[in-house]
Amino acid sequence: MLGPMFSGLADIAAEGVLLLGAGRAILLQIANPSVGRGVAEHSTFTERPLDRFRATTTFLYAAVYGTPGQVAAVRRMVNRAHVPVRRAADGRHSGYNAFDPGLQLWVLATLYDSMMTVFEKVYGPLSGAEADAVYRDYAKIGAILQVPAGVWPADRAAFDDYWSAGLRTLATDEATVRVAGELLHPHAVPWWAHACMPLIRLVTTGLLPEPLREKFALPWDRRRQRLFNLVMRVLALVYPPLPRRIRHALKIRYLRKLETRG
Repeated sequence: MLGPMFSGLADIAAEGVLLLGAGRAILLQIANPSVGRGVAEHSTFTERPLDRFRATTTFLYAAVYGTPGQVAAVRRMVNRAHVPVRRAADGRHSGYNAFDPGLQLWVLATLYDSMMTVFEKVYGPLSGAEADAVYRDYAKIGAILQVPAGVWPADRAAFDDYWSAGLRTLATDEATVRVAGELLHPHAVPWWAHACMPLIRLVTTGLLPEPLREKFALPWDRRRQRLFNLVMRVLALVYPPLPRRIRHALKIRYLRKLETRG
């Protein structure tokens, strides 16, 4: 159990290691049928994965640590990206709208759950009071995503119920499986990103709930499980003692760029 230094979201959200959960969050998002259709038909993140990664990471850092001006800037960025992501219902499919509070809530939930999953594998479990404080703080990110007040589950127990119910509704189809494959086997990335992809694929797949691995047809076996366990144990040993300036380097970099852009 961690000490009292972890008193809220701001104490943990800058940890660069949490970004290892990004792929997990995306796959959980697109397995929601409405989100998946919107991504498959409108998103270009598989064509520009690093750009989308930077945009999402900048949004999260600004939401937690940014000035009012930075928060306003990322809110405008999110809104511009969401405007075209909509389609009316037809005879075969239900419609979708990126501004739908229910879909935005699911996206927010995947980010929160993925963050906490990685954090606890690296740092160990938070105390109940610490986890409650982090959870309450996460609601303000929802406000930036225009999740209405009161929609974010009231406490962690309510979130667990919401999350369990949400997982039971997840499904994949040919389009979302294709998107997942392009995400985990990208082409439009520099050489160093290609070199990292085997590790990213291993960690992303290992962090997913097992039923979702199967829905995405992601290969998994005992050897991969052992290797994943080893990677997480090594991270738990070597990452926490790193200097803060290294662990928080991406937060510092992205907020500086946002400030310059503004």
